[in-house]
Amino acid sequence: MEEKNKVETTIFGSHLMIDGYGGDFDKLNNKEIVYKCLDELPEKLGMHKLTEPEVVECGAVNPKDSGGFSGFAMIIESHISCHTFPYRKFVSIDAYTCKGTIDQDFVVNYFKEAFGLEEVEVNYIVRGKKFPAEDIVKA
Repeated sequence: MEEKNKVETTIFGSHLMIDGYGGDFDKLNNKEIVYKCLDELPEKLGMHKLTEPEVVECGAVNPKDSGGFSGFAMIIESHISCHTFPYRKFVSIDAYTCKGTIDQDFVVNYFKEAFGLEEVEVNYIVRGKKFPAEDIVKA
C-alpha cells in the first residue's frame, strides 16, 4: 500500500521552564534587571525579538503572591517570560522556542547569575512531536 499522503514530521520546538529559589531580593525586585534579561537573552540564543520586552510591576494579589515584576519578550521563534516574587526570593521563567532545541545549561546559568539564585528546578518539554515537516495545505 502506497502512502503518498503521509507527511514526515519533525519536532516543533522546546519549552524550558525554570523555577528559581533563594534569589537575591534586590535583583528580583528590580524592573531593569528583568528587562535586561528579556532584552539580551534572545540574541544570546540566536533568536530575534519581534517587539521590545514589556515589564510591569505587579502589586500584591493574595497571601501567595505579594507582588513583584512580570515581563514578556515576544520573539520570532516564540517567547520568553519571567515572573519575580522578591518577598519569596522566587522567580518563574519560561523560554519557549520553535527553533528546535534550546541550550538549557546556558539559560539556567544565565538566570542563576542574573537573580542570584541558590537553587533551580528545571522542566523541559519537547513540543510538537508530530509537527508536519512541510505545509499540508498549499497556499
